[in-house]
Amino acid sequence: MKKVYINDYSCFSSLGLGVQKNWTAVQNLKSGIQKIEQFGAIENFHCGKIKDQWIEQAWNELNIQAEYSRLEKIMILTLKPLVEKYQMSENTALVLATTKGNIDFLENLPTEKADLHHLAKKIQDFFQFKNTPIILSNACVSGTLAVAVAKRFIQMNRFSDAYVLAGDEVTSFVLSGFKSFQAMSDEICQPFDQNRKGINLGEAAAAAYLSTVEIQQQSFEILGESSIADANHISGPSRTAEGLFLSIQNALKEAKIDKNEIDCISAHGTATIFNDEMESIAIDRMALNETPIHSLKAYFGHTLGAAGLLELIMVMESLKNNQRIVSKGFESLGVSKELNITTKKEAKPMRIALKTASGFGGVNTALLIEKK
Repeated sequence: MKKVYINDYSCFSSLGLGVQKNWTAVQNLKSGIQKIEQFGAIENFHCGKIKDQWIEQAWNELNIQAEYSRLEKIMILTLKPLVEKYQMSENTALVLATTKGNIDFLENLPTEKADLHHLAKKIQDFFQFKNTPIILSNACVSGTLAVAVAKRFIQMNRFSDAYVLAGDEVTSFVLSGFKSFQAMSDEICQPFDQNRKGINLGEAAAAAYLSTVEIQQQSFEILGESSIADANHISGPSRTAEGLFLSIQNALKEAKIDKNEIDCISAHGTATIFNDEMESIAIDRMALNETPIHSLKAYFGHTLGAAGLLELIMVMESLKNNQRIVSKGFESLGVSKELNITTKKEAKPMRIALKTASGFGGVNTALLIEKK
């Protein structure tokens, strides 16, 4: 089976536009989560929202006259630096991941602009991709799963290379949904902590370029991946962590490495009671309790369909710089299984990382990458 590499990546979040701004902020333990007084009918909540002036400033520099939605602008600005660096061919794929897309367009008739294929077509036309975009909307594993799907298509010789683009924005629909679950924290979230109260939502776009060509001192090989849905509940995770456990197990089998070779784990870590507990059970069942683990949700908030890819990008920066990521907000363990939560900055030689993601409907994805 041919090897597939992530050769480059980009992101736009509440911490700024570009990988370097985001990585520097994470290393400085800076959070993009702020208190928002009013958003639609929702009041006084914490959220990782991208500043509108950042979007408009970067967009105006492109001098584009056509109409694009706010989410489309965020996604285009994120993908553009990659498309400009790598030659596109007839066999280049665009894999687009999002949970809600332009859902705000449902408020107005006609509602066709809310369709995910309409969003994908706008991105395709802007960059002139030859192939119809592949759309993934699989709850909060969408961004991670999109990388896995792009890898599989390349290995199947369906495409020669692929751009993966993931994005979601904060909307009244999403905010009201999580508020109805009583799952939103009234302060910056604390993944895996004893005093965790729930999630902060966030918005972001993230992009990556995948191919079979390794770029020296820049590429990350996708060693293994797996995605298993345990169909436990429409919103609640499995009490036995079956889907996530099997996803990690299968990813390790494909990678043909020992679990002890994993240098760090980037968890989904939403800071909800049940998600964090489920993840701790999966890690315990895999006997990875001593492997350093972190969550990035207290930096960005939960960015839904973008979360998996955005957090994978930060993990690649972690491996590249041999610098562990501090799990911001963690003070004392609040799950039933022992975890080795990273609580302080530490320079450490690292080569292999595990990224996990879980979501509504019992979906789970695990992905292993290696620094080349």
